[in-house]
Amino acid sequence: MDHDSNKTIQELAKTTNNAIDASREAGKFIARFVAGSLEQGMGIFEDKLKYMRWERQIRMIKKSEEFLLRAGLSGPTRSVPLNIAIPILQAAGIEEDDDLQNRWAALLVNASNANFNLDMRRSYISILEQLNSFDVLVMEAIYSLPFGTTQHDGIAAADLPSSPRVPAKDEGDLPQPSEKLLLSLSNLARLGCLRPAGTWGGGENYARINPTVAGKVFIEACRLP
Repeated sequence: MDHDSNKTIQELAKTTNNAIDASREAGKFIARFVAGSLEQGMGIFEDKLKYMRWERQIRMIKKSEEFLLRAGLSGPTRSVPLNIAIPILQAAGIEEDDDLQNRWAALLVNASNANFNLDMRRSYISILEQLNSFDVLVMEAIYSLPFGTTQHDGIAAADLPSSPRVPAKDEGDLPQPSEKLLLSLSNLARLGCLRPAGTWGGGENYARINPTVAGKVFIEACRLP
């Protein structure tokens, strides 16, 4: 057996042991509250996880079928590469937020649609894994405006996500976004989904933000049919 294979087996064994240890600790915790044995506690914990995962997977399947019908398809019209399909299915199967799970379902359906005009990239998966539902809501608002106009004139960030608008050319200093919105915008900027305006000192001004090509294609890739 070569060195790489041996290392892979060792890592797999380590991961399995960690999972068993985690299950055992959870079982001990539950057993204290239900006056049962360690085995009963572990069984409750594992059964609940299996049920939750099964429940979310079933919802994912139903949503995917619904989105296929919305797109006018009876089924997939092209195969999704495994390095795209498997991460989507894994992430969607444990996603507890319905809005975000809908995005995963849309991403899968769009990837399986031969008429969908974007190439699917693994970067879309990486981005979606790092967003919450508010981030997606903000992005939808940003990319609901004409892309060419907002690239040039920017967007008044403080009005997001409820009232996306392009500021007037003679408009003075724009108000700063709320703390919640600022955290969302900075996360989206980190992922390349928008760009904050610059300042004379070389800093970032989130009162005005600009869309990016990367953000535009990402939101299109996981937009609901």
